[in-house]
Amino acid sequence: MSATREKWACDFCTYENYPSAVKCTMCRASRALIEQGGSEVIYELGQSAASSETCSGKSSPLAGGGAEATATNQAELSDQLAALQLADDTLREQQQQQKWICLRCTYQNWPRTLNCTMCLQRRVGVPAGPGGGSPEAAGGPGAADNRLVAARRESPSHDNNADAERRRRQARQADWPWLDACLGVVQGDSRPVEAYLANGGDPTRQLTATEVNLLNRPSAFDVGHTLVHLAIRFQKEDLLATLLSQIEGGGMGIKRVPSYVAPDLAADIRRHVASIVRQRKGANFPCFYVAEVATFALPAEVEDLPQAVQEQLYEELLDRDAQSQLESDPPALNWSLEITMRLGSRLVALWNRSAGDCLLDSAMQASWGVFDRDNTLRRALAESLRHSGHIFYPRWREYEAVQASLMHFSLDEAQWEEDWAALLSLAAQPGASLEQLHVFVLAHVLRRPIVVYGVKLVKSFRGEALGLARFEGVYLPLLWDSTFCHRSPLALGYTRGHFSALVPLEPYTDPARGATPDDDLQVTFLPLQSHDRKLLPVHFLTQAEVGMEEALLRQWLDVCVSEGGLLVAQQRLDKRPLLVAQMIEEWLNHYRRLAQTASAPFSRAVAVQDYSSDGDSDDE
Repeated sequence: MSATREKWACDFCTYENYPSAVKCTMCRASRALIEQGGSEVIYELGQSAASSETCSGKSSPLAGGGAEATATNQAELSDQLAALQLADDTLREQQQQQKWICLRCTYQNWPRTLNCTMCLQRRVGVPAGPGGGSPEAAGGPGAADNRLVAARRESPSHDNNADAERRRRQARQADWPWLDACLGVVQGDSRPVEAYLANGGDPTRQLTATEVNLLNRPSAFDVGHTLVHLAIRFQKEDLLATLLSQIEGGGMGIKRVPSYVAPDLAADIRRHVASIVRQRKGANFPCFYVAEVATFALPAEVEDLPQAVQEQLYEELLDRDAQSQLESDPPALNWSLEITMRLGSRLVALWNRSAGDCLLDSAMQASWGVFDRDNTLRRALAESLRHSGHIFYPRWREYEAVQASLMHFSLDEAQWEEDWAALLSLAAQPGASLEQLHVFVLAHVLRRPIVVYGVKLVKSFRGEALGLARFEGVYLPLLWDSTFCHRSPLALGYTRGHFSALVPLEPYTDPARGATPDDDLQVTFLPLQSHDRKLLPVHFLTQAEVGMEEALLRQWLDVCVSEGGLLVAQQRLDKRPLLVAQMIEEWLNHYRRLAQTASAPFSRAVAVQDYSSDGDSDDE
């Protein structure tokens, strides 16, 4: 083999060296350690270039087994220096892009660090202990110092000795359950938040400058922020409700509606509802509607649970504050002992998200037992207004004109159009609060009457009256043919800008009595009169329909009169859809396990289980 073929090429300057050369004759790069980095080679090449200048272009003897290299002119050395400098800059840029983010504190670490420089959290995918292949991977006394040395070596422009030592001390002293709860709110993960609260954490605690520095996300965290601030800022309504209930002293404030316990089934239910939304085409009224009807009720098996477990279930399911407001004087709900006791038709308010979607959420809960997470009802509502606005607008304007005249004011045409445009815009914006018109349109989307029991006055947090609440009453799908709609209504509650689903406890059916689904046991009675025996208002009637309220109620609802003379509507509780029945069963099983554990001998307190929000994964 010839000598030329036995030469080795330098990776830096491509010069072909003799086999016995330990370093490159041209740029002095080490043959065995060619991968040590560009900065050192640039330095040595610079030294070589200086030597060349000193020699004034004459050849100089170099080591390498007696081999001699010719002198390189100054221009060639300059080109090689520039190329190596570019390679070094590229290498540094690649290292910068390859930083890994700590999953605990989100600090961006340099690639060669195995533990987070900020909180010492182990890098994901790197085995713990000495087997990590690096001194800083070991857990010995010098592990932290090794990590600090590595951080200093890799990021000299970011940390000096004092800063690194201070950050390391702060990371060790930080209250990471509290910081994890802050991160959980931002990421929509309820588990660290509930763990923090379950261990006695203070929901009103504020972030300090040191903690904001450790979290290293200035776009998300500010000094003085609490968990409530973060939940509001990042629109985490479920976590916000939990935190507010904790602050107000309502116990742990953990809510376990069925859709939280069985999030996969809840997602299937929402997909099913989305698949049964239709549009009435080929007609003058192209409104969207839901093809199937369901009515949600609490299962009768709840009463089979021990009293203590029942109380926990109701605490985690119901909105006690809304229930109290609706039943307080003057009562809007459960004011008749004849209906609640003798007829067994007491309604309870389900806990609902506190977002602007509460009307749609409550309607979905009252029918299918889940929240309208996917905005299915909102889209159907907005599209119905867009496609059928020419039908809704005249009735809305006539009704609102009558209401305005009662308060002795009127609007011109431009103002009517401006108000209508605002209502259309609100319908299309997820999270935007909705008005009376939207309840009326929703009754058409659901193809069934909606009965709203609400407070008479909207009050401030200090109890001061702010104005009249106009939501209470009956909303009939008057623009449909009555034969196209269902006569079984939904019941919703309204309290200070918030809607809640009102549902009954399912009557207990005893097979020994031969009860069938057609028996009266499967019917709930909803009063159509207020506590002072006045008929509930029927909204969006035309001038020709005013005075015919009771006749219209009998036309659109199954109406009867109780022995006490109360006008009531019958709400049928048909057999649950399969997916809803499965979700209810899984939810009940959680409390059945609690009952079994509580009744077991030598039982210990049951630990609080964490459930993610229905896909919050956003989702429920």
